[in-house]
Amino acid sequence: MKKLDTSKSTKECIFNSAVYLFYDHGFDGTSVRDIAKRAGVNPATISYYFKGKQGVLEACFTHFFEPYLRFLQEEVEALNYVSADLCLKRAVYKILKFQSENHQLSRFIWREVSIDSQVVREIISSYLMKERHYMKRLFEQGMKDHALKKQPVSFLVIQLKSMLTMPFLHSQQLREVWQMFPQEYYFIDQYYKNIDQWIDLLLVSEAKEVMKKELII
Repeated sequence: MKKLDTSKSTKECIFNSAVYLFYDHGFDGTSVRDIAKRAGVNPATISYYFKGKQGVLEACFTHFFEPYLRFLQEEVEALNYVSADLCLKRAVYKILKFQSENHQLSRFIWREVSIDSQVVREIISSYLMKERHYMKRLFEQGMKDHALKKQPVSFLVIQLKSMLTMPFLHSQQLREVWQMFPQEYYFIDQYYKNIDQWIDLLLVSEAKEVMKKELII
């Protein structure tokens, strides 16, 4: 019988408890004691694994942004043998699926990033600048290959970023006003199709014909 890694399970329990509370009450509205109580551990255990509440916050950012950026990086690297529009679509789908599977963490992260603080400035200088770089590369390569229409890349990145974050940042509004649930696969499937159509609108006519032929083949 495989021995349970109690240290890993305890750390995960603390992390998951913190994500739930941060999502529900916000970072400032959650104390170390709150996290410890929900996780069923002593407050000192949180200090042992995370060096306090700030350490848990940093773990949240890492847990979210490392996979998020990896999805973008994978598609930028794939530009050598895959069309930019297809790379864009694949990155969008991966990111939407990841955020849906981690909807509480996603909402908390995007909400936290919107607040001006020293931590957020550090996040911008590291993670968000990389995000900007990867997204720009995808759009710029598409224009270079004459697959995407020439447009201001900065505005395209802003539009795409808004579409990727909106359902999770405003998940409560979606639930209460539109009866939509970002954590459900059906929503992600339909929402992705809408962004897919938006990307198609950016294609030049010749690229659309090539894509149709590729789909037929």
